[in-house]
Amino acid sequence: MSGLEPFGARLRRAMDERGPLCVGIDPHASLLAEWGLNDDVAGLERFSRTVVEAVADRVAVLKPQSAFFERFGSRGVAVLEKSVAEARAAGALVVMDAKRGDIGSTMAAYAESFLHKDAPLFSDALTVSPYLGYGSLSPAVALARESGAGLFVLALTSNPEGGEVQHAVRPDGRNVGATMLAHLAAENTGEKPLGSFGAVVGATLGDLSTYDLDINGPLLAPGIGAQGATPAELPGVFGAAVGNVVPNVSRGVLRHGPDTVALRDAAERFAEEIRHAVTSS
Repeated sequence: MSGLEPFGARLRRAMDERGPLCVGIDPHASLLAEWGLNDDVAGLERFSRTVVEAVADRVAVLKPQSAFFERFGSRGVAVLEKSVAEARAAGALVVMDAKRGDIGSTMAAYAESFLHKDAPLFSDALTVSPYLGYGSLSPAVALARESGAGLFVLALTSNPEGGEVQHAVRPDGRNVGATMLAHLAAENTGEKPLGSFGAVVGATLGDLSTYDLDINGPLLAPGIGAQGATPAELPGVFGAAVGNVVPNVSRGVLRHGPDTVALRDAAERFAEEIRHAVTSS
């Protein structure tokens, strides 16, 4: 299977050209209502098309949350397929936020759903959960390498419940979150200008200087905007690795819809604030 240029290289170029902002596409019921849309497939399609039309030609990454499409069944998934294709056609990289995680042939099937170049939902990268053991992700790692796609592995998430797993200490004295970062650093060894295997690390977690975030890969950072983190805080959280951070903003941009100009302006404001914070650090 002939693949694309590696995701890490494509992402680095997109971040350098467009800035590192990732805009989430999260069409949950309350946002549809705020936009004056019905909580149905027609509302879902209008919402998604509007976001793509507003920002896909100017932001580095769009991140649709698969669950909000799946809840409408096959028709919702069809909207997701179209949104992914249109976003990629406009030049944005698409990170599918599906957080898949399983073992063996089941993990392989999940990977084929999102990472095979001929799949209707083919995305540039996929979020995955490693908490059946990092090795359970091997089918996704292999297919991502083959197709030029990437992965974002849950490592240090911002939800309070995550700590009971991610902060658990292994017999070697290293906690689980740090172990996931070490696995990713190994995957990215020698890759230039950036590896394709990234970590999800919450922007709301405060000082992370006890962790080695230099994994030679991207760090997808949810939490900017509605969850309370600000672009100015990024250098304090991520330190020397801040140049590889892909900050995700969802509601902070989406609440400005359905006006496409307002959506575009909000995305550009966040992109500029993030660019200033990263380059001034």
